[in-house]
Amino acid sequence: MAKRRTGHGKVWLVGAGPGDPELLTLKAVRALSEADVVAYDELISEEILALAPAHAERIAVGRRANGCRHHDEKIHPAVIARARAGDVVVRLKGGDPLVFGRGGEEAEELASAGVPFEIVPGISAALGAAAASGIPLTHRGAASSVTFATAHAAHGDGDPKLATTVPITGTIVLYMGLGRLAETAASLVAAGRAPETPVAVIAHATRATERKVIGTLATIADEVARAALPAPALIVVGEVVGRAVESPLAEVLAETGARLRRAG
Repeated sequence: MAKRRTGHGKVWLVGAGPGDPELLTLKAVRALSEADVVAYDELISEEILALAPAHAERIAVGRRANGCRHHDEKIHPAVIARARAGDVVVRLKGGDPLVFGRGGEEAEELASAGVPFEIVPGISAALGAAAASGIPLTHRGAASSVTFATAHAAHGDGDPKLATTVPITGTIVLYMGLGRLAETAASLVAAGRAPETPVAVIAHATRATERKVIGTLATIADEVARAALPAPALIVVGEVVGRAVESPLAEVLAETGARLRRAG
């Protein structure tokens, strides 16, 4: 089927959610169905990419994409070029594009280039991982606030001020922190969190390959290392981890995931 031209280009900045295709919004599915070009991050699943038309050009633009060297720029040059050529471009990003997804930077670049765009929110990794694990990020008996933070600074060396910039009460959700888990846990304890504060580390949240490790600030780094938990993973710190409630269906899903990992 020939590529459809619309006569004027546009970019959709679309949140693809935490991984499960069924967690896409209806608007995200519609944008994908109308795409001439899909520029996607490396964590986007084949199931989600398959929702775009077969004729749509697919461009891997994530930080792990082979040969991709655009990371000093706010957006991949191909996104702007294709939109200026009249294509409908879906810039597909994991989670929500405006929550540690560089969506704000990409929107700035599109606005500067005079390219029309629209932002489609997605279920963030934090919300997806918590729901999949039965962890209430807020709970009247455990936490009245939740803080989202990244343990991975803009230049990849981590944030040495992290522990002093997050509250010592309430829930903390850390993105991109698996590689610095031991240092981060120690710094949170040094800043006032109790060593026995519960911690959950959730990898591949909402997917069949999801894995989870539960521990405390004092033990979590060793437990994650023993489990060889893969990236990407989300870290939830706080008393709410101890309030997790899982449906009986969770056991069935865990068994299915284990079978898929063994088969792979």
